[in-house]
Amino acid sequence: MKLRDILAGTAVSLALALPAMAEVKIALDSPPDLEKSGTYVWAHTFGQHLNENGIEAREYERNALGEEAERLDQVSQGLLEVSMSDAKSAGTLDATIFGAMMPYFFDDMAQLDMALAEGGMLERINEGTTPKGVRVLDIVYTGTPSGIFTTEVPIRTFDDMKGVRMRALDEVQITTFENWGSKGTIVSWSEVPNALQTGVAGGYINPAFVPLTYGHTAFIKYFTNAQMSASVRVAIASEDWYQGLSDEEKQIVQDAVDKAHAANRELVSDDSAVLKELEEAGIEVIELSPEEREKFRAASQPIYLATDMPEGALEAWNAAVGR
Repeated sequence: MKLRDILAGTAVSLALALPAMAEVKIALDSPPDLEKSGTYVWAHTFGQHLNENGIEAREYERNALGEEAERLDQVSQGLLEVSMSDAKSAGTLDATIFGAMMPYFFDDMAQLDMALAEGGMLERINEGTTPKGVRVLDIVYTGTPSGIFTTEVPIRTFDDMKGVRMRALDEVQITTFENWGSKGTIVSWSEVPNALQTGVAGGYINPAFVPLTYGHTAFIKYFTNAQMSASVRVAIASEDWYQGLSDEEKQIVQDAVDKAHAANRELVSDDSAVLKELEEAGIEVIELSPEEREKFRAASQPIYLATDMPEGALEAWNAAVGR
């Protein structure tokens, strides 16, 4: 047998002996809508780049791999590679991330991005989460900055919030609503349609696309474009999985993150199309005057101190935006 045949046979044997890289599972958190869902645009762009560069990736529909807490647990244990997840869940590992969601803290989305990258806040967040098995790949915008949706009471001024009971995601939002003179009640997302239709809640805070994507246009009547803060979620990855990658594979992953980040920001940079769709669906779009928006901002200031972040985190966020 010729030497080249021996070498070729050895190479084949080694290739068969080495395990192929496991499929990268990407757990989605929204319907696969490339026109409206910021998190899906991020996830799809990320997975597409991996597949184009030799790393097999597959999308799994919302909750197919478990609810929020289950997915976070799977990521931390290395059982799930990538998940589009609730920032609140990641905050249980390191609450520094809550700063990205503070209402009216950032002038615009570009300022938040500056704080994360140039200001070092994404690195600081990962200093707290990676020892617990979770790497935050990116802060992802679900859509344009959040506004106020209501079923019965149009919010044209700050005082219009008085007495309106809002669906709250968590205790932080309840505090927010109390500072605005309204009330909050925690309702799981799956129960929101029923809560709005029965009057348990009279509205919610979300990006403009939400009632269009989730079928709430039949009972939502008003959208106040309050521009209160970026509505964010997180793209998290298993730290065990990430550290098991070669340097070349890590670069492919980082390139995928960069592409996904750019695609996400491009989608949310203009809200004119989605606002038009809201109007076509029968939802009145209300723009706040600068004076009324300032009233919301001023009333939100105490929330920054009440946010359950570790010592020094608020100061770090302020420094990251040059305050």
